[in-house]
Amino acid sequence: MNYYPVKIGRAERDLPLCPLNDELSIAAFVVFGDYELTVECASELLKLAPEHDYLVTAEAKGIPIIHEMARQNGEKRYMLARKNPKLYMTGVFEVTVRSITTAKEQKLYLDKADAELMKGKRILIVDDVISTGESLRAIEELVLAAGGEIVGKMAVLAEGDAADRDDIIFLDKLPLFKADGTPIS
Repeated sequence: MNYYPVKIGRAERDLPLCPLNDELSIAAFVVFGDYELTVECASELLKLAPEHDYLVTAEAKGIPIIHEMARQNGEKRYMLARKNPKLYMTGVFEVTVRSITTAKEQKLYLDKADAELMKGKRILIVDDVISTGESLRAIEELVLAAGGEIVGKMAVLAEGDAADRDDIIFLDKLPLFKADGTPIS
């Protein structure tokens, strides 16, 4: 198996390359279960974060990152765009998204109670990796529908063409890879 090394703050990791198809692979960046990496990601993102009232991310890999960002920054609440509506939600806003790491089209849902809190507030969107930008676009739609003001869009890593965008803040670039593990420039 091929790996790609990354360093976020003091955390160094070798990311396994995973094939998307016969010609293209991506480096798997997973913070689940890696507390040190999560803490370092949150700390480094907060150094670059604009002033905000609330953090929001899409379920699921962004959750530990914004949880830790909120903890380190003394924030009492953050919001989640869920993949499925939950019984406890007071109603939902929804948008459709197709992510590079998801095999099929999916929807993201925002609780109307969270939407009420977002109204007129400064919202910072955070994700683990931005690639195609589809998840980011969907969260933007949810925040705007809720009446929130997007003050920034952040990710730990920007993959492929996302690294060329000037509307997102990210810690490092993450290349795409050929099937043999060679980075695509």
